Amino acid sequence: MGPNLSTAIAVVAMISALGAALFAVVRLRARRGIATATQRATYDVLHTAGLAAEPLRAGLTPAGAAKAVRHLRTLVGSAGLALADRDRLLALDGRGGHHGQQLLAAAVQTINMRRSTVLGETELRCDRVDCPVRGAVIAPLTGPDGRATVALVAIADDQPAPGLVQAALETAHWAGAQLALAELDSSRERLARAEVRALRAQISPHFIYNALTAIGSFVRTDPERARELILEFAEFTRYSFRAHGEFTTLAEELRSIDRYLTIERARFGDRLQVRLQIAPEVLPVSLPFLCLQPLVENAVRHGLSRKPGVGMVSIEARDAGAECHITVEDDGVGMDPAVLVSGIAEAAADPSDDSGQHVGLSNVDERLRSVFGDQFGLVVETGLGSGTKVSMRVPKFHRHVRASA
Repeated sequence: MGPNLSTAIAVVAMISALGAALFAVVRLRARRGIATATQRATYDVLHTAGLAAEPLRAGLTPAGAAKAVRHLRTLVGSAGLALADRDRLLALDGRGGHHGQQLLAAAVQTINMRRSTVLGETELRCDRVDCPVRGAVIAPLTGPDGRATVALVAIADDQPAPGLVQAALETAHWAGAQLALAELDSSRERLARAEVRALRAQISPHFIYNALTAIGSFVRTDPERARELILEFAEFTRYSFRAHGEFTTLAEELRSIDRYLTIERARFGDRLQVRLQIAPEVLPVSLPFLCLQPLVENAVRHGLSRKPGVGMVSIEARDAGAECHITVEDDGVGMDPAVLVSGIAEAAADPSDDSGQHVGLSNVDERLRSVFGDQFGLVVETGLGSGTKVSMRVPKFHRHVRASA
């Protein structure tokens, strides 16, 4: 485990502890009759930190900085507070706006040096006789890798006292942790998009050749069926290669799977049987885009295509309270569970290895865990000659999930 990952995990643990403490103190405040002054002060600090964390975790845009600075100023207890990058003051709350250029120059130096700076009255001279500003503390917001792109500027009415210096440094350290978490969230989203692109690339070559071959076999013998299959193929590819949205609905995913199976039935004929059991109430459930399609393709391609005679693919989606439970099962050739486990591990370690079934399962499993949590990964049941059953659980409601139209 590298140092960056270790630091990130430590930061996540710290934020989780902070959330738990906030919940406990909120309950205390609800019982005002027994809350002590210390408990009330703890609640106020944690509540203010929570208000500042939300815009910081969204990424430090000027709008987010404007929302965060007033809460950060409360935490520091300064006359004014600003956030600055190398180009500008992103936002300022309280006093000191007319010292903008001086503060920006000092913030750029602090960011470059990655070391805090204390300015006195000499460095902050101005022509205004009524200027109340007498000093400032500037601290870099560093991430787990030690880099800094933003600085916190705490503005004082007097020469900065040790208490203000320490408060500014600790608040800058905490705010830097929030920005690091925002970067981790952004990296996770970029990884999810990359995995979708990789999954599309992995699916399409295997399917397109067989689909066109099947369609071509009907061009002369049954032109009308060939035309229908071309339209189904066009709609399938339009859905699979759409450019927007990381999420879809179960109804949309099943509609695309139906097109896929229509084309595969044209290739396999009566050898391919399909059974669907879908509860109507789970059709609007949102799930990661292309997380069900690879499971059905694996069932056909790896389970049934190698089986002599008729094979059955069963797709079931049922309502399970706060969750939707989905299974894709085939009665095909199955495989050795030990081979499956080692294959998935190799696919996760080397995503560039296009080995087919293992890559698809590993990709879907990682995406489900990334979005919903580790408890929502795939469950695979298989054995040689016993077919394969792949199950997933999807929460009906999740704050990070919204299906695109």
